[in-house]
Amino acid sequence: LDFLPLKCDACEEVFCKDHIRYDDHKCSSAYKKNVQVPVCPLCNTPVPIQKGEIPDMVVGAHMDKDCKYNPAQQKQRIFTNKCLKPGCKRKEMMKLVCEQCGGNFCIKHRHPLDHDCKGSSHPTSKA
Repeated sequence: LDFLPLKCDACEEVFCKDHIRYDDHKCSSAYKKNVQVPVCPLCNTPVPIQKGEIPDMVVGAHMDKDCKYNPAQQKQRIFTNKCLKPGCKRKEMMKLVCEQCGGNFCIKHRHPLDHDCKGSSHPTSKA
C-alpha cells in the first residue's frame, strides 16, 4: 500500500523502502558510492581507496606490496623466564624471584631450600 519509489544512487534503479539499501537489492554498483574504508585482515590498518575502485583489489594490492604484517610478532614466546638452578632448563611465564638471593627460578626450585640459596639470611622454616 505504501510504495514510494526510491532511486538507488549507485545503479540508478527504482526500489521500495524495503529494498533500497545496497545489500537488500544486491547492487552491483555499490562500490562506487559506498564510503566504508576497508581494513587489511593481516595488519589491521585502514586501506584508503578512491571512488570507483573495487575494495578487494586495493586491499589485495596492499597485502602484496605495503603490508607491514609480521607473523613472528604474532607468535611471541611467553615462557621467557629461565630458571637459574644449575641443570634446570625450565622456563616460566612470570618471574619467581627468591627474596633472599634475588635469583629467578622455576616453580619447582622457587623455595630457598630447593635451589641451594646463597642469600644473606637463612630460611626460618623447612616447610
